[in-house]
Amino acid sequence: MGYVHATIDIANGWELENARRGLMAKDEVRRMQIQVLVDTGSMNLCINEVVRETLQLPLIETQRSVLADGGVIECDIVGPIEVRFKNRNCLIIATVLPGDNECLLGAFPMEAMDILVDPKRGELVVNPAHPDYSIHRI
Repeated sequence: MGYVHATIDIANGWELENARRGLMAKDEVRRMQIQVLVDTGSMNLCINEVVRETLQLPLIETQRSVLADGGVIECDIVGPIEVRFKNRNCLIIATVLPGDNECLLGAFPMEAMDILVDPKRGELVVNPAHPDYSIHRI
């Protein structure tokens, strides 16, 4: 199996909440569709600086992050971000990678949305055991 990429929709979580409260119009919420590398070795959603700037995501904190090559870098943690894939969604935080690095969809949002990598088809899929709803483990 090679690399698996997927298209997800993301939105600024603070603005979604403001729209729900009637403090801003729904069509003013910053949203975008991005291509991600599905990376089960990563924990978080990882976005780049271009995505962060487009969605105007606020800083939560700065953390040291370990890269796949073992290197350690300081990364901003931002959010919340609503992530949507097919009929699933979740609200999470994201790690900001420097520059215009490829965005990654890690294990936390995949688990939250009950989506899986289908190795035979080489694609991201909704859990076939729960096609119409996600199961949240407590």
